[in-house]
Amino acid sequence: MKNLILLLMVLITCACQQKNVQFSQQAAKQVDLKLPFQPNVIWLVAEDLSPVIPSFGDSTIQTPNLSRLAAEGICYDNFYSPSPVCAPSRAAIATSMYPTHIAANNMRTGPWFATDMPEEFIRRFDHLLPEGISNYEALPPTGVRMFSEYLREAGYYCTNNAKQDYQFRCSLTAWDETSDKAHWKNRTSGQPFFSIFNFNVTHESQIWARAKDSLWVAEDLAVPVPPYLPDTEIGRQDVRRMYSNVKMMDHQVGELLKELEASNLLDSTIIFWYTDHGGPLPRQKRLLYDSGLKVPMIIRFPHKQLAGQRDDQMISFIDLGPSVLSLVGLTPPKVDGKAFLGPHKVPKRNYIYAAADRFDAQYDTNRAVRDKRYKYIKYYQPDKPMLLPVKYREQMPIMQELNKLAAEGKLTPEQAQWYRTTKPTEELFDTEKDPHEVNNLAEDAAYAEKLTELRKKCEAWTKSFEDTGLIPEKELVEKLRPEGEDLKVATPKVVAADGVVSLSCKTEAATIGYQIVSKTKQATSWNIYTKPFSINEGDTLKVVADRIGYRYSEIITTGGK
Repeated sequence: MKNLILLLMVLITCACQQKNVQFSQQAAKQVDLKLPFQPNVIWLVAEDLSPVIPSFGDSTIQTPNLSRLAAEGICYDNFYSPSPVCAPSRAAIATSMYPTHIAANNMRTGPWFATDMPEEFIRRFDHLLPEGISNYEALPPTGVRMFSEYLREAGYYCTNNAKQDYQFRCSLTAWDETSDKAHWKNRTSGQPFFSIFNFNVTHESQIWARAKDSLWVAEDLAVPVPPYLPDTEIGRQDVRRMYSNVKMMDHQVGELLKELEASNLLDSTIIFWYTDHGGPLPRQKRLLYDSGLKVPMIIRFPHKQLAGQRDDQMISFIDLGPSVLSLVGLTPPKVDGKAFLGPHKVPKRNYIYAAADRFDAQYDTNRAVRDKRYKYIKYYQPDKPMLLPVKYREQMPIMQELNKLAAEGKLTPEQAQWYRTTKPTEELFDTEKDPHEVNNLAEDAAYAEKLTELRKKCEAWTKSFEDTGLIPEKELVEKLRPEGEDLKVATPKVVAADGVVSLSCKTEAATIGYQIVSKTKQATSWNIYTKPFSINEGDTLKVVADRIGYRYSEIITTGGK
């Protein structure tokens, strides 16, 4: 008997050692990732989607193209947006900064869908802003740029198809192309590329906009309905529509993968697939629960390196830009985000942070911090209702169904939580036992230590920079626009001598762009100025300077003779 026990102990020890060896080998393998020089990078970004696909444990539908990516790449199980809505989360992605650090936290600050728009168009969106608040732009600290500029400076052809919506006007020098026709195929042959493709079909609006379209799933498909939503025929139909839209998105992803394969680019390209925040349904988008923040991410590396692996480290959207720069061999700038891949990756995060503030004209102020298991939410305005009406969301049948049930007094206890007329000051959830976050543990003495830990982390985060969501918005706008007008970049200076051109700008940290136009070639984008360059006699030179949060400078045109 003693010999048997001894044998079992030896086997267990060996198994544990083997597990540790496998883990160490996996870690070493990730460090030794073999990539081509200047690999191509593609981001495939679905909108408004939680991890509701087979690769992340939901087998309601099949998504063959995403399942293929997962089988050939790594699935990231703890990936979070710092905001539960699109424009602030996109600001975080573009700048690698927390939205509350750059005045991008309110949804929205202005209709920044395009690089520049006439004032009469902008005024059409005034109803999205509270009374007394005019359009304004997010303003990052000096030196923060759209991270695609670093790739362009390194020779990458950068395209965005096609969403901008950054809470600020897109920098003129951020992209070689930004339109619904932008594509890596338009680059110079052999040039490395970074391309973004956004998939709108899964967006919240497509729940009602496609309500009368045929489904890509069975009309009577059995679907899981979260306990905070109505499990009625109207509710189930909108959930089916969500899954149908996911299948359409999966098909669109497949078409892009076919393009890569047809161009023989699959194994020279790093493919990211992820979503821009949580799901499209009520009590998902716009809320700080995991249903609004937690998203799936898959990364496929050339030649299927690390295929089939899973990674549970805590990652925030602000880490995407630094990680891409690290993977392509560039040193990330000093920003809020940190690289989780490549030679510049840093130790893993222990916590992720998020914020939710104004939505359209409805003010609120909420902050959240999460470790791998527990979520803490701080409500700064507990006297306000949990549910603040958003006209856009009211178009959704399932939202209308919830409101109807509420008026009839027929909500379940889980559904009724969202209709509370006041909020608790704090919430704490054990997301392992309570994934839908409906059982608040903040007043449970057994969790007092965890509550104190996360409360302190949340407080420290909001004090680590000037949290712009904690500043009254009128006061914030006055601070961002001290003269009552947008900041503007100074006119750049052009110095030419012996056919060599030097450019400069008095506005600190402004990026200078230039175009050279000849009789045979018209410029389609702005080159980023990094050093003096030559120009041929007879060519026309155009120069502009830009900085996030500023109006770009006057465009200087010289030459042509």
